[in-house]
Amino acid sequence: MQRQIFTPDHEAFRQTVRTFLAKEVEPHYAQWERDGIVSREAWLAAGRQGLLGLAVPEEYGGGGEPDFRYAAVLAEEFARAGAPGLAIGLHNDVIGPYLTSLATDEQKRRWLPGFCTGERITAVAMTEPGAGSDLQGIRTTAEDRGDHWLLNGAKTFISNGILADLVVVVARTTPEGGAKGLSLLVVERGAPGFARGRNLDKVGQKSQDTAELFFDDVRVPKENLLGELHGAFVHLMTNLAQERLTIAVSAAAAAEHVLDLTTAYVKERQAFGRPLAKLQHVRFQIAEMATECAVTRAFVDRCIADHAAGTLDAAHASMAKYWATELQVRVTDRCLQLHGGYGYMNEQPVARAYTDARVQTIYGGTTEIMKEIIGRSLLS
Repeated sequence: MQRQIFTPDHEAFRQTVRTFLAKEVEPHYAQWERDGIVSREAWLAAGRQGLLGLAVPEEYGGGGEPDFRYAAVLAEEFARAGAPGLAIGLHNDVIGPYLTSLATDEQKRRWLPGFCTGERITAVAMTEPGAGSDLQGIRTTAEDRGDHWLLNGAKTFISNGILADLVVVVARTTPEGGAKGLSLLVVERGAPGFARGRNLDKVGQKSQDTAELFFDDVRVPKENLLGELHGAFVHLMTNLAQERLTIAVSAAAAAEHVLDLTTAYVKERQAFGRPLAKLQHVRFQIAEMATECAVTRAFVDRCIADHAAGTLDAAHASMAKYWATELQVRVTDRCLQLHGGYGYMNEQPVARAYTDARVQTIYGGTTEIMKEIIGRSLLS
């Protein structure tokens, strides 16, 4: 089915991304998986190629391109390459909007140039050992000490946690107010009292560093408050639609890619003296998955177009995230089955796709949270 949302400029950018992946990512990815972390040089290479800060104004070194379709191309190509470890989507599409929309002019001058070159890798620290999607459960505190905040607490499951140079921390800045008593504070690498725990050993996405972070009487300058005091809840909710759409875009592309791999495999793999593709059951499996991917692609593309036009709402972003990520998990599971014993071998792309996919229904808001948002929009 012909896609309608991309222009020749977007497709030219797609070729740039593919060239970058072939040169700077794919030759090194197996080593990064073994190391549990990507090379900082890869981030610098992405900056040199103009892949970081696509929407950041040119005066700060960014691409000056607010069109989300470029971000969608980036997400699709990284998903098809099976390379979630270099978390450019998190950097560009989740944290980037906080810096461009909430930072003061002084903060932008301090942080955005390095954000675009890859010299300042970013993370957002919201999840805690006892609080995930429920912001009211956050216990990390920031006490007003006049010229600085005194930050104490712990965060976990923080993507880019080991490499990050700037961490946007969600902290409680007033004892009252529940979720409305939270603020965003930017903690910079090297701040006394800021420590990183172990690089967490995950089921998949091994090369994407995910860490525990600890804050023990960290003095955060007042000028590192990001956005409004006690305004974190609103700020976080404002950017969640784009985060969830980015995940949906990558999920749809990953499902399509693993299906392509499997379609090629069943044409070649022999069983009972003929290719697997000659078996009706296999053809039906491929037909079902291809149909599901095509239908999902149509909906996700519509969401991309709506978001580029500024009309995507939270409910439809949640629908895209819920459906596309569940599809990705379902398709990779079925594709691994069609590979038989070979699919269970780590050297096979389908095996890594299987383990990498599982977290997609969890981070960015679980499937259950997505259903709750959708349900409330329809029934409240």
